Amino acid sequence: MEPLSGGITNVNYLVSDGDERFVVRLGDDIVEHQIMRFNELAASKAAHATGLSPKVIHSEPGILVLEYIPSKPLDAKQVADPQNLAEIIAMIKKCHAEIPQYLRGPALIFWVFHVLRDYGWTLRDGESTHLSLLPELLKAADNLEVAAGPYEMVFGHNDLLAANIIDDGQRLWLVDWDYAGFNSPLFDLGGLASNNEFEVTQEEFLLETYFEKPLNSDLWRRYQAMKCASLLRETMWSMISEIHSAIDFDFTAYTQENLSRFEQAYDEFKQI
Repeated sequence: MEPLSGGITNVNYLVSDGDERFVVRLGDDIVEHQIMRFNELAASKAAHATGLSPKVIHSEPGILVLEYIPSKPLDAKQVADPQNLAEIIAMIKKCHAEIPQYLRGPALIFWVFHVLRDYGWTLRDGESTHLSLLPELLKAADNLEVAAGPYEMVFGHNDLLAANIIDDGQRLWLVDWDYAGFNSPLFDLGGLASNNEFEVTQEEFLLETYFEKPLNSDLWRRYQAMKCASLLRETMWSMISEIHSAIDFDFTAYTQENLSRFEQAYDEFKQI
């Protein structure tokens, strides 16, 4: 067993068994982040059936064993590379449209605005050091929920960090389905852009390629609202993790980084 570094939610190992290798993910439900492992398992199986993700080899409570694909995670610069970005957009569309055809059992919705309100309660219960910020952050969330509508519903990955996209040298794969669930497509698109710090031209390419039509001002404003919501969710996720996570990671610095990026994006959004 060799530990795999980089994860900030689960503990992961690369396990060798003879000539075979597997990725083993250890983790129970994380209720404060609304992670339910039955949902991760179902989404992982459906994602494999669509050709997006490695095969599930075994599961039991607290353990998920996946096929190991020799690969490297992308970084933000690689995500924004035009060739990679075109492939990633195609993967996102496949996720949104095809995973529901293979999904079995109960399904969750990942409604970011509910998540943010629930994070607010969890931060209050945990006596977070950030309590003074909550009224303004939750007011912003309410404003963004109105601005991002009307809504279309698809099946989202909902955690499009660069590290969750891996490259085996021939193609890209989408991994880590902890937060998977039905959602607006704009959340994945906004999350991809915000997590990887896209420039405006890259955002325009993202939207026009995904929707296969010229960008208009209404879609641009709705998208920017959801991008802000993605940044706010990452900020408050980190605030929660400061209290509850046992992972060795500087969540305090991560909170400040994402809070600064959210405040800048939200200020810009209000000018649209």
